[in-house]
Amino acid sequence: MENFSTNAALITAVLMNYFNGIYNGDVPLLQSVFHQEAIIGFDLNGETHFKTVNQYLEGVKKRKSPQELGEEFKMKILSLEIINNTAVAKVQVPIFEYNYYDFLSLIVVDGKWVISNKLATKVN
Repeated sequence: MENFSTNAALITAVLMNYFNGIYNGDVPLLQSVFHQEAIIGFDLNGETHFKTVNQYLEGVKKRKSPQELGEEFKMKILSLEIINNTAVAKVQVPIFEYNYYDFLSLIVVDGKWVISNKLATKVN
Protein backbone atom coordinates (compact mmCIF):
# COMPACT_ATOMS: atom_id res chain seq x y z
CA MET A 1 0.00 0.00 0.00
CA GLU A 2 2.91 2.34 0.63
CA ASN A 3 3.90 1.99 -3.03
CA PHE A 4 0.36 2.97 -4.07
CA SER A 5 0.42 5.96 -1.71
CA THR A 6 3.83 7.04 -2.96
CA ASN A 7 2.78 6.73 -6.60
CA ALA A 8 -0.51 8.53 -5.93
CA ALA A 9 1.41 11.44 -4.37
CA LEU A 10 3.87 11.57 -7.29
CA ILE A 11 1.05 11.47 -9.86
CA THR A 12 -0.90 14.14 -7.97
CA ALA A 13 2.17 16.39 -8.18
CA VAL A 14 2.32 15.82 -11.96
CA LEU A 15 -1.39 16.62 -12.27
CA MET A 16 -1.02 19.79 -10.20
CA ASN A 17 1.82 20.89 -12.50
CA TYR A 18 -0.48 20.12 -15.45
CA PHE A 19 -3.24 22.28 -13.93
CA ASN A 20 -0.84 25.11 -13.04
CA GLY A 21 0.73 24.97 -16.51
CA ILE A 22 -2.67 25.34 -18.14
CA TYR A 23 -3.90 27.99 -15.71
CA ASN A 24 -0.78 30.15 -15.95
CA GLY A 25 0.06 29.44 -19.59
CA ASP A 26 3.40 28.06 -18.40
CA VAL A 27 4.59 26.11 -21.46
CA PRO A 28 7.88 24.84 -19.89
CA LEU A 29 5.94 23.50 -16.89
CA LEU A 30 3.41 21.79 -19.18
CA GLN A 31 6.21 20.39 -21.31
CA SER A 32 7.76 18.85 -18.19
CA VAL A 33 4.65 16.75 -17.45
CA PHE A 34 4.19 15.31 -20.95
CA HIS A 35 6.26 12.63 -22.63
CA GLN A 36 7.81 14.11 -25.79
CA GLU A 37 5.82 11.65 -27.96
CA ALA A 38 2.46 12.18 -26.25
CA ILE A 39 -0.63 12.44 -28.40
CA ILE A 40 -3.58 14.66 -27.58
CA GLY A 41 -6.98 13.57 -28.85
CA PHE A 42 -10.06 15.67 -28.34
CA ASP A 43 -13.73 15.78 -29.21
CA LEU A 44 -15.07 19.23 -30.05
CA ASN A 45 -18.74 19.38 -30.90
CA GLY A 46 -18.71 15.81 -32.20
CA GLU A 47 -15.57 16.23 -34.30
CA THR A 48 -12.42 14.27 -33.45
CA HIS A 49 -9.04 15.99 -33.61
CA PHE A 50 -5.48 14.88 -32.84
CA LYS A 51 -2.37 16.89 -32.01
CA THR A 52 1.18 16.14 -31.06
CA VAL A 53 2.27 17.47 -27.71
CA ASN A 54 4.33 20.14 -29.50
CA GLN A 55 1.27 21.32 -31.45
CA TYR A 56 -0.70 21.45 -28.22
CA LEU A 57 2.01 23.45 -26.44
CA GLU A 58 2.23 25.86 -29.37
CA GLY A 59 -1.49 26.56 -28.96
CA VAL A 60 -1.06 27.21 -25.23
CA LYS A 61 1.83 29.57 -26.01
CA LYS A 62 -0.31 31.63 -28.41
CA ARG A 63 -3.37 32.12 -26.19
CA LYS A 64 -4.02 34.21 -23.12
CA SER A 65 -3.96 32.10 -20.00
CA PRO A 66 -6.97 31.67 -17.72
CA GLN A 67 -4.94 33.46 -15.03
CA GLU A 68 -4.36 36.46 -17.35
CA LEU A 69 -8.10 36.56 -18.04
CA GLY A 70 -8.84 36.67 -14.30
CA GLU A 71 -10.55 33.28 -14.20
CA GLU A 72 -10.92 31.42 -10.93
CA PHE A 73 -8.84 28.23 -10.60
CA LYS A 74 -11.39 25.37 -10.53
CA MET A 75 -9.44 22.40 -11.94
CA LYS A 76 -9.62 19.17 -9.98
CA ILE A 77 -8.79 15.48 -9.99
CA LEU A 78 -11.94 13.35 -10.18
CA SER A 79 -10.41 9.88 -10.12
CA LEU A 80 -7.10 8.08 -10.28
CA GLU A 81 -6.35 4.43 -11.05
CA ILE A 82 -2.85 3.00 -10.74
CA ILE A 83 -1.65 -0.43 -11.86
CA ASN A 84 2.09 -1.05 -11.65
CA ASN A 85 3.85 1.72 -13.63
CA THR A 86 0.72 2.91 -15.45
CA ALA A 87 -2.14 5.12 -14.38
CA VAL A 88 -5.25 6.86 -15.67
CA ALA A 89 -6.55 10.11 -14.23
CA LYS A 90 -9.92 11.68 -14.91
CA VAL A 91 -9.72 15.43 -14.35
CA GLN A 92 -12.03 18.41 -14.76
CA VAL A 93 -10.61 21.53 -16.42
CA PRO A 94 -13.17 24.37 -16.48
CA ILE A 95 -11.52 27.18 -18.47
CA PHE A 96 -12.50 29.76 -21.09
CA GLU A 97 -16.22 29.41 -20.25
CA TYR A 98 -16.02 25.69 -21.12
CA ASN A 99 -16.18 22.61 -18.96
CA TYR A 100 -13.49 20.20 -20.17
CA TYR A 101 -13.01 16.65 -18.95
CA ASP A 102 -9.64 15.05 -19.63
CA PHE A 103 -8.60 11.42 -19.38
CA LEU A 104 -4.84 11.41 -18.87
CA SER A 105 -2.75 8.25 -19.30
CA LEU A 106 0.45 8.29 -17.28
CA ILE A 107 3.45 5.99 -17.32
CA VAL A 108 6.83 5.84 -15.59
CA VAL A 109 9.68 6.76 -17.93
CA ASP A 110 13.23 6.89 -16.57
CA GLY A 111 11.86 6.76 -13.01
CA LYS A 112 9.45 9.68 -13.51
CA TRP A 113 5.67 9.77 -14.01
CA VAL A 114 4.70 11.54 -17.26
CA ILE A 115 1.52 12.01 -19.26
CA SER A 116 1.69 9.75 -22.31
CA ASN A 117 -1.74 10.56 -23.77
CA LYS A 118 -4.53 13.04 -23.25
CA LEU A 119 -8.15 12.58 -24.31
CA ALA A 120 -10.35 15.61 -23.83
CA THR A 121 -13.96 16.53 -24.39
CA LYS A 122 -16.04 19.61 -23.69
CA VAL A 123 -19.31 19.30 -21.78
CA ASN A 124 -21.75 22.21 -22.02
